[in-house]
Amino acid sequence: MRRIGWMAAVSLAVAGPAVAQADAPSQRALDRLADTLDYRFEVVDNRPACPADVANCFLATITLTIPDNLPAALRTGSGLSLYFSFVNPLARVESDLFEHSAINGDFQRLTLKPGAVLRPGSRHVIKLWGVGSHLSRAVVMPNAYLAAEGRRARVIASTRDTIDPDTGLPALRFVAPMTDAARLTTKSDDDKTVWLTPERAFAENAERATAPADGIVILPRPGQAEQHDGASVDLTKGVRLTLTGVERAGIAPALAALGVREGGGLPLAIRVDPTSGIAPEGYRLEARADGVAITAADAAGASYGLRSLAQQAAFEGGKMRPLTVADAPLYPHRGLHLDLGRNFHGRDQILKLVEAMAAYKLNKLHLHLAEDEGWRIEIPALPELAQIGSVRCHDPEEKRCLLPQLGAGPDGAPGVNGYLTTADYVAIVRAASARGIEVIPSIDMPGHSRAAIVAMERRHDRLAAAGKSAEADAYRLIDPADTTTYRSIQNYSDNTLNVCIPATYRFVDTVVDALAQMHKTAGTPLKTFHLGADETAGAWVNSPACKAMIADNGGDARNLTPRFIERVATALAAKGIRAGGWSDGMGHTDPARMPANVLTNIWGVLHTGAIREAHDQLNRGWDVVLSIPDLGYFDMPYAPHPDEGGYYWASRGVDSHQVFGFMPDNLPANAALIATTSAEPQAIEDKPVRAPGRRIAGIQAQLWSETVRTDAQVDYMLFPRLLALAERGWAPARWTPPYDPGQSYAWQDPRVDRAALAAGWRDFAGRVAVQFGQLERLNIAYRVAPPGARIVGGMLEANSAFPGMAIEYRVRGGNWTRYKGPVAVQGPVELRSRSRDGKRSSRTVMVSPP
Repeated sequence: MRRIGWMAAVSLAVAGPAVAQADAPSQRALDRLADTLDYRFEVVDNRPACPADVANCFLATITLTIPDNLPAALRTGSGLSLYFSFVNPLARVESDLFEHSAINGDFQRLTLKPGAVLRPGSRHVIKLWGVGSHLSRAVVMPNAYLAAEGRRARVIASTRDTIDPDTGLPALRFVAPMTDAARLTTKSDDDKTVWLTPERAFAENAERATAPADGIVILPRPGQAEQHDGASVDLTKGVRLTLTGVERAGIAPALAALGVREGGGLPLAIRVDPTSGIAPEGYRLEARADGVAITAADAAGASYGLRSLAQQAAFEGGKMRPLTVADAPLYPHRGLHLDLGRNFHGRDQILKLVEAMAAYKLNKLHLHLAEDEGWRIEIPALPELAQIGSVRCHDPEEKRCLLPQLGAGPDGAPGVNGYLTTADYVAIVRAASARGIEVIPSIDMPGHSRAAIVAMERRHDRLAAAGKSAEADAYRLIDPADTTTYRSIQNYSDNTLNVCIPATYRFVDTVVDALAQMHKTAGTPLKTFHLGADETAGAWVNSPACKAMIADNGGDARNLTPRFIERVATALAAKGIRAGGWSDGMGHTDPARMPANVLTNIWGVLHTGAIREAHDQLNRGWDVVLSIPDLGYFDMPYAPHPDEGGYYWASRGVDSHQVFGFMPDNLPANAALIATTSAEPQAIEDKPVRAPGRRIAGIQAQLWSETVRTDAQVDYMLFPRLLALAERGWAPARWTPPYDPGQSYAWQDPRVDRAALAAGWRDFAGRVAVQFGQLERLNIAYRVAPPGARIVGGMLEANSAFPGMAIEYRVRGGNWTRYKGPVAVQGPVELRSRSRDGKRSSRTVMVSPP
């Protein structure tokens, strides 16, 4: 669903052999070293001459500077460990002091070489030969820490995940700037990617010229909307509400969003009539000086009518021009996926996103509740899942918590750790349901399941110690006699449920039943359960429990994952629940063994598998949702630049313009607008063709959270490009050529109406600028894009991606000045944009005279 091998999360540890507590340094000495040890990380070269035994390498370094006041007890490193994280597999580590060995996943070890001594004031450079590439500072993990036997582990102060006060985002001050474009931008000459410098951004912004919104500002854009002359529609004095065919509770959140007093003023009539001929979730809005009328076929449509009214009324200060709207969504599935497994994001953040989803007419919330790195939902019958599986801390034996992957640090502190209680989850489902949003819980299996496996091993240990062997085995998810050696994409050796044992299916039933009960308590049934089903490693080959099942499936253990999916999907169907999964796992199943009602998320990259998977699974009659990373993975960076956050295995840049331009109804046509990950134009063939009458169910944004540790980062990575996805899920991309089976498309293919795209973008960008104020009212810290800028003839020129963004500039070291137009400057100039409310800024960029 999201990774390729070189982006597997990796950690590094410096550790001496286990020693008795008496030989360990004192807590005071350990604390002082953690406070004073200087730790620096640098990406040196993405195109180095690799060592003879290392292929596809890059070179990074960690530089440790030992403090001058190093206590004598620490100079031999006896009992001392240093743990830190990294985001690529390590092929070789070279150091004058340390030896390297892998532990698991992104947790690894360097041990002090025999006879090696740490000297006060000394400086040590550790060379890390990683596999793949390291193209962004943002994928460096924070919170390196020191530990010793019997002592409390301490984060090295210089690596703490500090927050930049201007941007509100992690600063990663221990990571060296990446400035050498020749060595750091690409892996090879075949990669045509260039960094988005201020000069290039200026040209890009100018080409996509935008203007402030004027007229109808509703987002997503309605199917039909028209303003009229005449007396204004005055909402400032409140409304007199009358309801027909709908209870107030069915529209309450949307009514609250309108933000006007009730009990007097303008008549507001809302009628819900299933026989009205209006499409599901659609509405008709008539706003005149003598009153407002909204008609819909369901409560969702009535709510969307109110949301549209609220946006337009806010733009016009509560006194609107008369307006008529006839509107309905293009697709029934308009989704947002949020990964809570890698790094936790809690109830308040999710509730905030639920309200934002409703504001922009998104209707599916896909909550990824479990991963290798964390279990995030309370299951009362299995308390260890939340108690142990939700926390990462310093506990090498994992008796109390999971290994501290992804720079979680040693303390198990809130933030990246945590889980939703049953009450939290019920509150989320209730809030979502009240806004017409279906919550789709996801528990990834049989791969990506390490948190569950470890937690259930601790349950087994507790009950076995009490002499309850049968109860202990009831939910054990592994075959203890299995000697299979494997590595998952994320470099884990033990993250896959054993699909051949009854305990696994008992576990699935218990978890699903618990989730179904929570939905029932919330007053809305569990309709869809997403089982992941992706990226299953080469497990079970040597599992005695799987011997017969492997034999029954052609002697190939790889066939066991499809059998697992088919069995779970069938069991879900028997409970009245639709099964969902990621397209790679779902595509290997036998359709004859699957229920008819199936949801599949297509996560193949546009140029390397999206069309094959989407059309194949459409032709099976399944509900296909496009989750294509080039357009829908919002953990990818906004732009190709080392200071932009996110992983980059699928795209070096997914900006709002790229998302807005997506053509869901003609996937091959996207080759006209989107190049490969290496920025190379490449044609896309329509193979296999889409069968007549088949149409996608919708589109979905995904935010995976490996690099997203704070709620502010969630907001930054989602907005404003989630608004572009909301537009594409609701309104047609009018530049799309009609789908013609078997037709291939090439870069800048003339059949794609680029003039219509340009006009659509200008209109959309203006409407987005209007929404920044609404996002701020929702406390959403949307991305403030750095300005484009250039210096020509001694004059500084600057522009922005969206109209109306404030731009500031300064000569380095000077005071910030508001940019109002071309201005004479001398020497390099720094620039930044500011949020609409002035509370946050973009990252700072610099331009120099040519």
